[in-house]
Amino acid sequence: MRMFSVSHKTAFVVDHCPYMAESSRQPIECDMLAKSRSQGVIPLAPVSKSLWTCAIECSMEYCRILYDIYPTWKLVNYIVSDSEVHILNSWKQEDQNTHGLMAALTAVGPPNPRQDPECCSVLHGLVAAVESLCKITEYQHESRTTLMDTADRVANRGRIICLTNAKSDTHVRMLEDCVLETIQEQNKRAAGSDRLMPIQQCELVLVHIYPQGEETLVSDRQKKELSSVLSSEVHSVRAGRYLAGKLNVLAQLLMCVCVCMCPCVCVCVKEEQHANTSANYDVELLHHRDAHMEFIKSGDLHMAGSTSRDSGLKETVTLKWCTPRTNSVELHYCTGAYRISPVDVNSRPSSCLTNFLLNDSMIDAAGRTPVERAKSQLERYTRYWPMIISQTTIFNMQAVVPLANLIVKDTLTDEDVLTCQKTVYNLVDMERKSDPLPISTVGSRGKGPKRDEQYRIMWNELETLVKAHLCTSERHQRVLDCISACRSKPPEEEEKKKRGRKREDKEDKSEKNGKDTEEKGWTTDSERLKGVMEREKDELSECEIIKDSPDSPEPLNKKPRLATEEQQPPEKSKGPVSLFTLWTNRITQANSRKHQEFAGRLSSVNNKAELYQHLKEENGMDVHENGKATR
Repeated sequence: MRMFSVSHKTAFVVDHCPYMAESSRQPIECDMLAKSRSQGVIPLAPVSKSLWTCAIECSMEYCRILYDIYPTWKLVNYIVSDSEVHILNSWKQEDQNTHGLMAALTAVGPPNPRQDPECCSVLHGLVAAVESLCKITEYQHESRTTLMDTADRVANRGRIICLTNAKSDTHVRMLEDCVLETIQEQNKRAAGSDRLMPIQQCELVLVHIYPQGEETLVSDRQKKELSSVLSSEVHSVRAGRYLAGKLNVLAQLLMCVCVCMCPCVCVCVKEEQHANTSANYDVELLHHRDAHMEFIKSGDLHMAGSTSRDSGLKETVTLKWCTPRTNSVELHYCTGAYRISPVDVNSRPSSCLTNFLLNDSMIDAAGRTPVERAKSQLERYTRYWPMIISQTTIFNMQAVVPLANLIVKDTLTDEDVLTCQKTVYNLVDMERKSDPLPISTVGSRGKGPKRDEQYRIMWNELETLVKAHLCTSERHQRVLDCISACRSKPPEEEEKKKRGRKREDKEDKSEKNGKDTEEKGWTTDSERLKGVMEREKDELSECEIIKDSPDSPEPLNKKPRLATEEQQPPEKSKGPVSLFTLWTNRITQANSRKHQEFAGRLSSVNNKAELYQHLKEENGMDVHENGKATR
């Protein structure tokens, strides 16, 4: 069964009969100019509120606390009873607000003292409250739909709070009997209807209001079970501030809320009274009891008194205003978030605390809620966030901390941009001085990358960080421009180091000889091999020239030249010669000098040798396959 608490539906019934127009007899001074009043001015007489006004203020305060702590799932149906019933709102969520109720009460107006009291009764409102509890709310309808439209599986509980001026205890019992009979009748009707739900449990809270200075005719009574579906309790309270305090305690007991004392420094009060001193003011806040469930379980909750309803005392716990700091001792674990409501909403300490909280954390100028701003901040802080600290360089450098802390902000000021630029200039100075960087050597052989490679990694990572926040604002672009400008001008010391390397010296010599490896795309090893082969070719060509001269002696170990070399010179390559071709040609030439050439290839004509030359006879006759000789 889907459980709905008794406080899910609360029907407020306020008596609007003529006797509610009687004065509460609690005077309120309206003359605020008693000291500065000139002579001859008649002072203003004090005024007092009526029982109706006291009932309306207390009931609306109850609704305010309910709506503050329970914005949903806790519904109020406000009913005014006189000669007829005035239902001011419904169970719909859009009707649950104090502004709409106050507007409807303004239309109803105060009770008419000249109206016939015989035709007015609070019974009309109690009957209408029972009928209203049988109606299905939106939340109950959703639960019935989820549970396959089975009304028996959804609990229907509610509460009726009646503010009236009873005549006696007998009158109170008559009101209770009327409510019980109405519940029984409405349950029979609801059993045969799809639009109504039987009431399974109802709590009736009767609050008898009487003027100050009079004796009460109604006795207080604790909660009593009148039947299996109805329980009742009676409170007899004097009007005025006594009624307000009593209903405040009832709100805490009926809604399962508790009070905490929150010390807060009220700046506005301190500036007016004691400008040079500091003072703390206690602000009472109402919130759900579950917020201190851990304290209740452990027994650490400070008890200010008994929790019995007749004593009116309540549980309290003192909270301390703590600004989060980096010290781990001052950081506390968060177990949940609960809504709060001030006890005295009109007091200056409460107003100061409320204004401070509203100015610090509700909707900002862009229309974003605190949750949306928190998500946006988390997204900015994790756009570039290395998961392993050994894989980052800039987050291990203390010099980059100012820039890393500012670049994640939503907006940058001119001072922030200047700080980021100074950080970049400091990095440039570190590179000029060749200061070591915290480069991780995990997984690498030797001492890791060289100094210039370390700074290249650092600059690339820094650019990646700034580019991740480039779309945030225009000033973020200025930081990236500064980094790009500083990277485009390498230090002179770095150029000198590059010129002093042996490898680059060899590359400079090859450039002077007209062998530019970058334009031809050849590697250094291929260039060296080609140079060796060209020198060997030059030596061979010189030997050929000396051999062809008539004065040159015949070489001792003369090796015949390949016919293929004389007849078929190597074709000129149309493009760069590969290393494999160069190496193959060199091996071929070297091997050709190490063996005696085939005699048939030496005497061949046009690379063709005649076979079976020994078969020729001395007389010039040839011998063929048929054995005949021919000339």
